[in-house]
Amino acid sequence: MTDFTSENLAGSRFEDVYLTGATFHDVDFTNARFHLVDLTGVMIRGAALVNVDISGEIENFRVNGVDVVPLVEAELDRRYPARVKMRPTDAEGFREAWDILERLWKQTVQRARGMAPELLHERVEEEWSFIETLRHLVFATDAWVKRAILGEPSPWDALDLPHDEMPDEPSVPRDRDARPSLDRSYVVFDE
Repeated sequence: MTDFTSENLAGSRFEDVYLTGATFHDVDFTNARFHLVDLTGVMIRGAALVNVDISGEIENFRVNGVDVVPLVEAELDRRYPARVKMRPTDAEGFREAWDILERLWKQTVQRARGMAPELLHERVEEEWSFIETLRHLVFATDAWVKRAILGEPSPWDALDLPHDEMPDEPSVPRDRDARPSLDRSYVVFDE
């Protein structure tokens, strides 16, 4: 087991690294970026959490002994009343949720059509661009609907964009760096 004591690792990159059970004591994570990390069971004590932005699957998250998840969920529901409809319990609720999603998606695409094409390919905060996100939705639809539900053995479109960590399959012609227009991407998505 490696120990790092009184080391300056500022600017280091850790990728595909396992730190399960590691201990951090008197460590400075100022301006560190964590992407696709599993923080299950992490315990943080005596920390300064200032200007922190967290997004992801969050459950049983306690701050100073208080589970804040219900508070966050209630605030998000207050800000976005239609969000409550995304937890349907019957067929009618699913139909209503789908109608809401279609309306919101049309608004999103309409807004994107009003943007300069180069902005649709721009990444923000190391997240995918709008076009990359749209291409990933094509991939997810092909994977879950066409392949898993409809049973098509090779449902992939050349514009499919899997998550970054997924290796390419030699039998699937895919150009991860393609920069299709919104219209081309949307046509594939809407098929």
